[in-house]
Formats: sequence, structure tokens, C-alpha cells
Amino acid sequence: MRITKVYTRRGDRGETDLVGGQRESKASLRIESYGTVDELNSHIGLLAALLCEKGGDAVIYDELERIQHCLFNVGTYLATDTSCTPLYPSSRLPDGEVNRLETQIDAIQQELPPLPGFVLPGSGVLSAQAHVCRTVCRRAERCVVRLSEHTDIADVIFSYLNRLSDYLFVLSRKLSFVEGKVEKIWHNICK
Repeated sequence: MRITKVYTRRGDRGETDLVGGQRESKASLRIESYGTVDELNSHIGLLAALLCEKGGDAVIYDELERIQHCLFNVGTYLATDTSCTPLYPSSRLPDGEVNRLETQIDAIQQELPPLPGFVLPGSGVLSAQAHVCRTVCRRAERCVVRLSEHTDIADVIFSYLNRLSDYLFVLSRKLSFVEGKVEKIWHNICK
């Protein structure tokens, strides 16, 4: 797809086009859902850029870029009202992406010490940004769950977002560990 013009003026009155051309309010739950996935994609892009600047692990960088591509597919899926428009191939996740995340989670977990308690974000910049990604992912997941109360959503979308937030959590721990930072552990200060 080639984009030749950035502005169209079609959204000046608070509506936008879905995949297939249907018009929808920018305040709709569908737009909120794929907009939050887009926000997550931007935060993951920032994490990847920070990782690259710090000379970080190329394997992690490549995985983050793959996730960005998958999130674009998820956004395209959510931007398609399947009651009017068939799904395009670009709106489907490649087979095995949930399993791929699970494999990554398991591999990272084996590299890390056991968790002594709940982790507070902020032991390092990379780790903190991974936590931001994780929390935006959880918000995207909640938006999609609300959207699913009004329209059918494929199970793989829920599984992918749920597993992705888990991946981002263990990645935050790994990034803290790799940077030689001590994880901040929550303790109850209300005694």
C-alpha cells in the first residue's frame, strides 16, 4: 500500500474510515481499541529505539520489531467491521505468534532469578519503558474486551494481547538484569 496524501479532511467532523470505507465516530469503542493498540505499538517502538541506542541485544530488538508488525495486523483486524467487510490477509496474525511469545517468556524466565515479590517499575530506563508497554498493552486488552461485548473478536486477538503483556513483564525484568540494575520490590508502607 502506498500512501500519497497524509490529510484528507474527512476526519474534521469527528469521524474516520474503517477498513472497507464505513464511517465511524472517533469516539467509538472500535476506534478506541485500535487506537490503543497503535499507542502500544508506538511505546514498543520507543523501547526498541532506546534499546538500540544503548547497544542492546539485537535478538530482543528484532523480536520487538516483529511484535510491532503483529500489532499492526491486530489494529487492522480491529479496524475492520466484519459484518460489512471481509478480513484482509493483513488483518490476520501469522500462525503461531502466541506460541512464539510463550517460548520467549519461558526462555527469559530461565535466565532470571525467582521473583521475591511484586516489582515496582523504575529500576532502569529500558525496564521502565517495558513496564509502560505492559500497562498500555493491558489497557488495549481491556478495550478489546469491551468491544467484544458488541461484536465478535477472534480468540487469537485476546490470547495475543494477554500473552504480550506477560512477555513485556518478563522482558522488563530481563532488561533490568542485563543493565545490572536491582529490581525495586514493593513492600507495604502502610503498617
